[in-house]
Amino acid sequence: MDVDAYAAAHRAEWQRLEALLRKKVRSGQEADELVTLYQRTATHLSAIRSSSPDPALVARLSTLVARARAAVTGSHTPAWRDAARFFVVGFPAALYLSRRWWGTVAVVFLGLAWVIGAWVAANPDVQASIATPEEIRRLVDVEFAEYYTSAPAGSFAAQVWTNNALIAAMCLVSGIVIVPVIWVLWSNLLNLGVTAGIMASADRLDLFFGLITPHGLPELTAVFIAAGAGLRLGWALVDPGPLPRSRAVAEAGRATVGMALGVAVLLLISGIVEAFVTPSSLPTWARIGIGVLVEAALFVYVFTLGRRAARAGESGDVSAAEAGDHLPTAG
Repeated sequence: MDVDAYAAAHRAEWQRLEALLRKKVRSGQEADELVTLYQRTATHLSAIRSSSPDPALVARLSTLVARARAAVTGSHTPAWRDAARFFVVGFPAALYLSRRWWGTVAVVFLGLAWVIGAWVAANPDVQASIATPEEIRRLVDVEFAEYYTSAPAGSFAAQVWTNNALIAAMCLVSGIVIVPVIWVLWSNLLNLGVTAGIMASADRLDLFFGLITPHGLPELTAVFIAAGAGLRLGWALVDPGPLPRSRAVAEAGRATVGMALGVAVLLLISGIVEAFVTPSSLPTWARIGIGVLVEAALFVYVFTLGRRAARAGESGDVSAAEAGDHLPTAG
């Protein structure tokens, strides 16, 4: 191929493409022309590269084709901007909009745990059916406190985060069928209530709350959020409201999957608190204070950023372009 002759034959098309790219606003006809010239120039570039490449010409055409591709397909927002937008807008909006779900889960969970704890504490026969007096004494005097120092802090944090992330994932993923979420919540509230009842019967609620409160506040809140999101997803299948069932489930599912990332971060924070703050030598009031501050920060996050984002029309779902189009439905 005679590169000079080939370039001379197509230079007018390349110059026209450059002129169209310089325009900020294009008519419909110009937009169609830009697409056509982009495709032709990409073909020209391929032909020049495969025959007798001229480095200067290849560089010029490569830049021109890249600019035209960006104009035709649109430029994608950098990943870090997507992540920042998710944590500033998407996740808090999803938390705010689903607050009645996870708030209800929290009230029911804590209420039932309290009832179970009070029942265990007031009935020695129930305690005897759970464990022997020696096992109860060992739990109260040794095992409950030693649990938090059973491994190096870093390893313990990773272990706690993995376990809690698994629980949250089960709630999120299995929410579509509802029952597994209820089972996960029941098993956890039963364990919490029984332990609290045994500690109360030994008059050691000060130790119980002193150790469980710092990390328990954000940790349980993360589980409540995951369970609420899972149940919301399942209810979208049962009662889709004014939307077609498939669309309602799809929208709830996308928001739920997005919330999984935020819940994982929240569980990571609670795991760090559990590994480094709960077993520390800080006074009880300081350890509890740290847990309360983390929880308060979460609620400020939800009811400031979340409320603002929700009022601006955010839902935690992906953008309309990424979600795709929907078939029109009858009103």
